[in-house]
Amino acid sequence: MKTIVRNIFTGIMLFGTVALVNGQFLAASDTSESSVRKYQGIINSNKDLVEFIEQLLLQKGLPKHLRNLALIESHFDKNITSGAGAVGVWQLMTAHANQYGLAEHQRTDVYKSTKTAVISLANLYKKYNNWVTVVAAYNCGEGNVAKAMQAAGSSQYHEFYKYLPGETVNHVKKYLNACYATGELQSVLNNYNSARINKVFFEDGNRKATGAALSETEINAGFSLSVIADELDVKVDEILAWNPGITEELQRKGESSFYLPTDLMPDFLLRKNKILTRSIKENAGAGIQP
Repeated sequence: MKTIVRNIFTGIMLFGTVALVNGQFLAASDTSESSVRKYQGIINSNKDLVEFIEQLLLQKGLPKHLRNLALIESHFDKNITSGAGAVGVWQLMTAHANQYGLAEHQRTDVYKSTKTAVISLANLYKKYNNWVTVVAAYNCGEGNVAKAMQAAGSSQYHEFYKYLPGETVNHVKKYLNACYATGELQSVLNNYNSARINKVFFEDGNRKATGAALSETEINAGFSLSVIADELDVKVDEILAWNPGITEELQRKGESSFYLPTDLMPDFLLRKNKILTRSIKENAGAGIQP
C-alpha cells in the first residue's frame, strides 16, 4: 500500500507545512513571528467566544480550525460590518443568512449566527470535500466557484483559483496563515490532498467512500489501523487513502489527525476505547510497540 500511495503522490506531496500539487505550492504565505503573534493574540483575547465556536463545530463533526474563518472574517467582532454589507462574527450577507432562516438583524447574535455558519460550512463541505475550497466558496459564493471550475476545467483549487476574485484568493491565503499560527495548517493540507487521493482511488464509483465528506478527530500511536478497519468494516487501503502519510506521522509524532467519512465517524467515536484496548492487546501479542 505504501508503494501505491507513493505513486499516487507523484505531483501530490507534503513537505512540512507545504503541499506540492502538480508543481504548484499551496502553503502559508506569511509565517513570520509577527503574523503568528497577531493571530494568537486575537484568539487569546476572545477565549470564551473561541471555545463556544469550537464546541459547536465539534458537535457538528467539523474541525476546530474552522474557528479561524471567523478569526480572519471579523477578528471575532460581532458588531463589525463590511463595505459589502456583511455583518457579524461570521460576516454573513443578508441573502446567505436568510437562506438558513436567520433574520437580517440576527447576524450580530453570536449564538444564532454561529449555528448558521456551522450548518453552511457543513453543507459546503459535502459539496466540495475539502476545506480550502470551502473557505473560497464561503467568501465569494458557490456561483463564482462554479464559474472558476468551469473556466479551469478542473474542480481542484490549485488549478481553478486563478479564475477567482483576487479578494477570495487573498482570503484563502489568510486562512492558511491563520492555520499556520494555530498549528493546524498540516491538517488542512492533509485534508486537501486526501480529497484529491479519494478522487483517484474512488472515481470509478465502485467504492463506498466515493464523494464522502470527511470528519476529523485525533488518534495516537496506540491505535492499530488494521483494528480500526476491522471494527468499521472497511479496508486498510481506504483508511490510508483518507489519511495519507498517517503511518509515518504516528511513528514520528506519536499522534495524528484522523479522517473518516462523516457517516463512519460516529461509529468510530463510540467504539474508540474498545478499538484502542484491542489495538494495544493485539500489538502486544504480536510483539509490536504501539
